[in-house]
Amino acid sequence: MTKFIIVTGGVLSSVGKGTVSASIGLLLKARGYNVTLVKVDPYLNVDAGTMNPYMHGEVFVTDDGAETDLDLGHYERFVGINMSKYNNITAGKVYFEVIRKEREGKYLGQTVQIIPHVTDEIKSMIRKAAEKANAEVVIVEIGGTVGDIESLPFLEAVRQLRIEEAEPNVLFVHVALVEYLKATEEIKTKPLQHSVQELRRIGIQPDIIIARSVVPLDEETRKKIALFTNVRPENIFSNYDVSMTYEVPLILENQGVPSRILEKLQLKDSQPNLEDWKKFISDLKEGKREVTIALVGKYTKLKDSYISIKEAIYHAAAKLKVKPVLLWIESTDIESYPQELEKLKKVNGIIVLPGFGARGVEGKISAIRIARENNIPFLGICYGMQLAVVEFARNIMGLKGAHTTEVDPKTPYPVITLLDEQKKVVQVGGTMRLGLQKVIIKEGTLANKIYGSTVAYERHRHRYEVNPEYVDELQKNGMVISGISENGLVEMIELKDHKFFVGLQGHPEYRSRPLAPSPVFVSFLKASAGIE
Repeated sequence: MTKFIIVTGGVLSSVGKGTVSASIGLLLKARGYNVTLVKVDPYLNVDAGTMNPYMHGEVFVTDDGAETDLDLGHYERFVGINMSKYNNITAGKVYFEVIRKEREGKYLGQTVQIIPHVTDEIKSMIRKAAEKANAEVVIVEIGGTVGDIESLPFLEAVRQLRIEEAEPNVLFVHVALVEYLKATEEIKTKPLQHSVQELRRIGIQPDIIIARSVVPLDEETRKKIALFTNVRPENIFSNYDVSMTYEVPLILENQGVPSRILEKLQLKDSQPNLEDWKKFISDLKEGKREVTIALVGKYTKLKDSYISIKEAIYHAAAKLKVKPVLLWIESTDIESYPQELEKLKKVNGIIVLPGFGARGVEGKISAIRIARENNIPFLGICYGMQLAVVEFARNIMGLKGAHTTEVDPKTPYPVITLLDEQKKVVQVGGTMRLGLQKVIIKEGTLANKIYGSTVAYERHRHRYEVNPEYVDELQKNGMVISGISENGLVEMIELKDHKFFVGLQGHPEYRSRPLAPSPVFVSFLKASAGIE
């Protein structure tokens, strides 16, 4: 029978529920259990695809083309399994389905209500995810903070789930902040107490509490939390600050969290094999050779906007045992302050980041030119690759005014344009070229060397492509088209007489894992560090 672990959050958002959920998943998988994870997002968007990254961080894309919450990236990286559209449930998706059924008369004349119709739909979606993954254990992370009005139907649904699935098969883990006051050197538990009271008010008694704090909990604080939350002291654990999130599974393991979870779920415990994970952390920490990488984008003020790229750099760094120093550069700042370009001339490598729209485009193009003219290793991802084509067309081919029609629909040289099938699109959400796509790689190219193959697969998320009408001219002027799609679209570009100049239409960061880093990032970082 499937077991369910429900992870809730208290006091404030971004308290670490995603990392805790992913860590529990890793620790249970390391004990031989087939695990899947589900992220529940209370917002009314059907998916994360139409949201500005400043609102909710990066949009993570799965193999099957679902545009999801960034926590699914944590799940994939920690647990080493592929997520799908079934692993992200949003309020929008739930209500969309309920209204569709009501319009089709599926409720047979009933008054459609939050209880039971919405809560039943939520439970159905959770069980569907379990079924699709054939999971023994399903970890369900409820987004938001306990007390938010948006989360109530989801909390009610998982309260009902415990009744329907029998008590030993559903476990509640509450992750909440305990504040550390530097002035008095005290840990304050009152906000956590209130969050548990709110949970209990709606009928959920947590079985385990994981307190998020700056410092580890002492025994006195643990007992105080136990007294006011009705949770025994041995079921209260500490998730304290560490230098990197990849250490969290080891913190939880050392405190016995997975063993306590398995005991409560009446599942067999065993000794986990975490040696590879420990080696990855050790390799990442031991990197001595500093490599400065400039990341040029339009959402750099919120690092979570590019979290998969940041993590992919760390995965590659651990493999190469180098120490990455990340220099975040807002592309709009380059446009306003040309002196920003001088910073780029001093770095070891430049990544031009993905993103949509006109804002910051000229800054990105200027950064690409700096990389090309100064022989600085360059990686352009999605929009970064498209703008590398624009820069090449303008400055090497002499096509003044060359652009992408996304920014300038009237450009005389539309080197990047919408494909015919995209021109018919009316709805914005879920209509891009999405998900895992095959890339056919030209032999003898740098791309061939990177992947060690003539075929690769990367996840995509874009609407615009390199205009096929300009491909021959690009190649005649020295640009190498090193990868194409099955229907002939440009997938990868590179420059021959350059240390490392690669652009990809796909997003290699989405498939990078700590124990299996993306070959693209490994090769880029190797070139940036000057490793032969």
